Amino acid sequence: MTGAPGEAEQFARLRLLRSPNVGPVTFHHLLARFGSAEAALPALPDLAARGGAGYRLAPADRIAAEIDAVAKAGARLLFHDDDAYPLALLAIDQPPPILCVRGRGALFDQPGVAIVGARNASAAAVRLARDFAVDLAGRGFAVISGLARGIDAAAHLGALAVEHGDGGTIAVIAGGIDVVYPPEHAALQDRIAEQGLVVAQMPPGTEPQARHFPSRNRIIAGLAAGTVVVEAAPKSGSLITARLAGEYGREVMAVPGSPLDARAHGCNRLIREGAILVQSADDIAELVDTFAGTARSTFRDSALSDYAGPEDDDAAQAGLVPQIAALLGSAPVTVDELIRQSGAPAGAVQDALIDLELAGRLQRHAGGRVSLIA
Repeated sequence: MTGAPGEAEQFARLRLLRSPNVGPVTFHHLLARFGSAEAALPALPDLAARGGAGYRLAPADRIAAEIDAVAKAGARLLFHDDDAYPLALLAIDQPPPILCVRGRGALFDQPGVAIVGARNASAAAVRLARDFAVDLAGRGFAVISGLARGIDAAAHLGALAVEHGDGGTIAVIAGGIDVVYPPEHAALQDRIAEQGLVVAQMPPGTEPQARHFPSRNRIIAGLAAGTVVVEAAPKSGSLITARLAGEYGREVMAVPGSPLDARAHGCNRLIREGAILVQSADDIAELVDTFAGTARSTFRDSALSDYAGPEDDDAAQAGLVPQIAALLGSAPVTVDELIRQSGAPAGAVQDALIDLELAGRLQRHAGGRVSLIA
């Protein structure tokens, strides 16, 4: 990694990321292809035209307003190649290109443990999550959660109770850095910003919507060396976070519960599927302290194909776009399969996918799969 990019490049990167149909994958491919966001921005309309649609960049005045709002909130933007960007998050598939952070950035350097669970958690589970967090923060861990009701809030409050040492808490929120959700956690969010760290991916002023929470869960799982689920129903965001942690090769831990309590069914299922059973902060600390990049749980998933470099022949590239579009349908397929069937270089296929995505015709799925949007 390098130091922070210059002011003009920072502005261009933010404008690139906020422009239509540019997600983390496309952002990183465009930087690799053009060398900078400043060079990539002017090319977007032509790339989208090759994909079959017109294109308009995010307005410059909107980007300037976002930068002002970040400063007004007492926050700062953190780019993926900044020295201060968390290494654990950089190691995941499709790391967020830009984070907005407020608080103690040094917490990114501490070993992270995510504690997640039910919003309607039992009193016993809330107390257990809080006790875990007190102990772990006291040992120097960064306790990471999503600022939701129930288990999340208990984890944050437990870590905040530790007033000395390097440990603390990181809250990853689904909305903008200046938006509080749920509303009753306004004081808690401010306290975390003062004593810990608040992390957001969405622009300031963004109210959290259901589609934002999976991205928040990805960041929680990516920041942590291990994720602990204290209590969760069979279908819950906490289990999504646990499975993401497994896909990233991190430790996945769960607290067992009574089969008579529906809130324990998710944790019990995780344990049955290979998560590590934990009952104390000692159990958690032992697993995370000895984590050396190979998790003892059995959750795994494949990563996206690597970008193989730019394609210099624009005419050939323009001809490849319809060929790739013809190979695609509504059923997701892997990029490797498109490379195999098209016979084109990997970089050229990736560039064709960017053209289709900028044109609003491509959807990306987990595991490096893509499909056409009907």
